[in-house]
Amino acid sequence: MIEKPLITKGGTFTDNRGTMRFVNAFDFPDVKRFYFIKHPDTTVVRAWQGHQFEKKYFYPIAGSFIVAWVKIDDFENPSEDLVPEVHLLSADNSELLMIPKGYANGIKALEPNSELMIFSDLGVEESVKEKIRFPAEKWLDWTKFE
Repeated sequence: MIEKPLITKGGTFTDNRGTMRFVNAFDFPDVKRFYFIKHPDTTVVRAWQGHQFEKKYFYPIAGSFIVAWVKIDDFENPSEDLVPEVHLLSADNSELLMIPKGYANGIKALEPNSELMIFSDLGVEESVKEKIRFPAEKWLDWTKFE
């Protein structure tokens, strides 16, 4: 089965004790690790990280990010004409984005000190071996998100 990127909606609950954000429909069967990325400003672009064999999940902790992904047609020599999809992930909206293997992804913070939690289905050693980087400007003009 070929997976496609998927956004899982969550929700929030607020009472006198505070606010809880959740994504109850998210299941962890293939997650092996997680980490955080924090962008102190909005000039940093982390793109493109290509993953032939790794699935990633993105959840905003603080602020907001533009997250983009593109299905790679050939990891050795990808087409210049690939068209990325783009989604706004915000800590104000409780949702989780899954990007399956076979894609490249990129992120750009829209607010200072934005932070993402990323889950992966590969251990760090496996991930480092299979990650392929492409230039940030290859498929998207990130400056249009300023």
